[in-house]
Amino acid sequence: MSERDYGTIIEIGDILVSEEVILEYFSCDYEKCKGCCCVIGDSGAPLKEDEPELLERDYPVYSALMSPSGKAAVCEKGFFEIDRDGDMVTPVVQGREECAYSLFEGDGSVFCSIERCYFQGLCRFRKPISCRLYPIRAVDLGGGRTGLNLHRWSICSDAFEKGRREGVRVYEFLREPLIDAYGEEFYSALSAAAKMLIAAS
Repeated sequence: MSERDYGTIIEIGDILVSEEVILEYFSCDYEKCKGCCCVIGDSGAPLKEDEPELLERDYPVYSALMSPSGKAAVCEKGFFEIDRDGDMVTPVVQGREECAYSLFEGDGSVFCSIERCYFQGLCRFRKPISCRLYPIRAVDLGGGRTGLNLHRWSICSDAFEKGRREGVRVYEFLREPLIDAYGEEFYSALSAAAKMLIAAS
């Protein structure tokens, strides 16, 4: 661990983790937000290089749950688009902020059509890892290094409050996607470092 002006940075191999990922609390409160993160934002969800191919592979299955406007966005733009920052992201519906892969239900709830099919055993791909890791954002630092930072979004304020009530830290809430993205060994090292950092804070 190292101290910087912006807090403690935990270095595990080529991954640098902000102290907020450990010290802050978070537990998604879907009853409050109704999945609005899928339909609010400046652009779609960030994608890894191999994910558009996975999206295309399972499209014939999960597209049955997408809205007509979502299907139109994929037909027009493809399985990804490049946002204003030059990043590869999921396509959004023209003139709106909603992810093309959103699934809308009658009570106003929003889900991911891909993930719904995954849980039904119909898709092998669950959904973009950036969605699963939120509120952690992974940043390419160059030289093969990755930074994991906490992203604070007003629409998730209830999730931060719920995490504090339940005593669930960000890295604990995201255990499964962190392991899927970076491996068991990384998460074990992160948990060990977290215990020391929390004890010292």
